Amino acid sequence: MSEYLAVARRMWHLLEPLHAILYFAPEARQVAAGLGHEVASRWPSYFAWRTAPLGAAGPELVAATYYTFSPRMITRYLPRIWTVAEPAKVLDARLLAMDRALTALVDGRLTTAQLTEAAGLARQAAENAGPAARPLAAANRDLPWPDAPHLVLWQAATVLREHRGDGHLAALLTCELDPCEALVSFAAIGAAPAADFVGRGWSAQEWSDARHRLAARGWIAPDGTATDRAHTEREAIERTTDRLAAGPWRALGHSRAERLAQLLTPLLCAVFEAGYLPRHSTLGIGKVKVGHP
Repeated sequence: MSEYLAVARRMWHLLEPLHAILYFAPEARQVAAGLGHEVASRWPSYFAWRTAPLGAAGPELVAATYYTFSPRMITRYLPRIWTVAEPAKVLDARLLAMDRALTALVDGRLTTAQLTEAAGLARQAAENAGPAARPLAAANRDLPWPDAPHLVLWQAATVLREHRGDGHLAALLTCELDPCEALVSFAAIGAAPAADFVGRGWSAQEWSDARHRLAARGWIAPDGTATDRAHTEREAIERTTDRLAAGPWRALGHSRAERLAQLLTPLLCAVFEAGYLPRHSTLGIGKVKVGHP
């Protein structure tokens, strides 16, 4: 793995949990409830928070940009979520949620000077995240930058996370994995339990059919485990994802990326200590630390 591919993967490990606070922090649930969303399930606010930069998107656009969710599942929430709160209101609310969540997490972990430095470095990387064929990254890049350093840092993390995610979908398409096959193959190699993806809305029959298609391609053995070919192809997908995500870090430079990593580490520790995140992420990237579906 070349130097900047390694940097891209390392920075993803650091930035993904920071971005993901929005979907799990109690402060975010409280703000979502204030908007009028039902919060017994995280999905109504998840679709609102993540989709709002695209505007009042419908289910087809969301299915295309999220990829691994069943279209049936998406239509349960879209476009209905926009009758609860329009996108502009959601965008304001998600910054309010992150202001509350991050204020508590940052306290005592970073000085004001360190936080400002981290925000500046992350923003510079995000502004070098090329938007071509990256709809979610481009939509977030279009948003005005907030003033507060902790919010700048979170917004930059979000741009960079979506930039990597958009590139990952290109890697899946190149490998000719359809949305359900992407999840089945990810589970088969042991990167995350299949049960983690029940919320994506695929039926048992659709999951089984995807396994049969992968078996016909030599990815799934008769006992249901992944073959060596599946492991090789999935690692190739990760390498392609790293390569497509390397641009912002190449522009930032190795020494400044390393400095950002140092500044992010105490904040990352705070996120994990808070216990907000599940062991395996279901945000479209598989484990927080390893792999993507």
